[in-house]
Amino acid sequence: MATQHSRAAARLMMAPAVILLLGWMLVPLILTLYFSFKRYLPLRGDSLGKGLDWVGFQNYARFVTSSSFWPSIQVTLIIVGGVLVVTVLLGTLLAVLLDQPMWGTGIVRILVISPFFVMPTVSGLVWKNMFMDSTNGLFAHLWRAFGAAPVDWVSQQSLFSIILIVSWEWLPFATLILLTAIQSLDSEQLEAAEMDGAPALKRFWFIVIPHLSRAITIVILIQTIFLLSIFAEIYVTTAGAFGTKTLTYLIFQRVLESQNVGLGSAGGVYAIILANIVAIFLMRIVGKNLDA
Repeated sequence: MATQHSRAAARLMMAPAVILLLGWMLVPLILTLYFSFKRYLPLRGDSLGKGLDWVGFQNYARFVTSSSFWPSIQVTLIIVGGVLVVTVLLGTLLAVLLDQPMWGTGIVRILVISPFFVMPTVSGLVWKNMFMDSTNGLFAHLWRAFGAAPVDWVSQQSLFSIILIVSWEWLPFATLILLTAIQSLDSEQLEAAEMDGAPALKRFWFIVIPHLSRAITIVILIQTIFLLSIFAEIYVTTAGAFGTKTLTYLIFQRVLESQNVGLGSAGGVYAIILANIVAIFLMRIVGKNLDA
């Protein structure tokens, strides 16, 4: 049993890492809040004279009343929802298949995991140029082989293209989590159900899916946190055009393209609020499975 002295020593040894971590998180947050109340235009000619004027909530009002604000929120939620549906459904199916005894399982698992280690910018460029290009892309050649006109995916099916690219990146993560959960399932339950005459579909629906509920919850929570800040795939494919401008990309435009750090900082605060609202909603709806 840990003594009072050993617990104090453990806290003392952990203190530098905790302080560093808090500073790493809090300093950018505090600066974002500070600049969001300022008229900060560091790359414009008037930055020396009025670069740090206090403007109160003016940046927040300008950002939320922008014609691009609510559409960017909608696009963000559509992409997050679409990717979650694809990765959870396909991840479950892949996990079930990979759990079956077959030759070359190790090689297949490595191939399934590999997209997770590809950088988002590389994934976006590969899909845009090698698969979705309307002239030389793989999809274009397949369409021509069947006598159909090639589709310009980036402009004509832009949102679907982004969802497809991001789903390809996150599918390995969902598959690994769900595969681990399936492998922890007691095989005796499935064997008993099979002996009782339950068909494979019912065994999957009434035994496997309930067992995966906690793993699915973890996948949804973790992926949502990261997907709300999706940026690189959009930047290298559509550049925010064709209705793919997310909240993160809108903030990027305000900070770098419009060179308005104060306005972009206000957008960053809105992004934090959105992430917390979504996280609370998910914890209330699906997070109860973690306590089951």
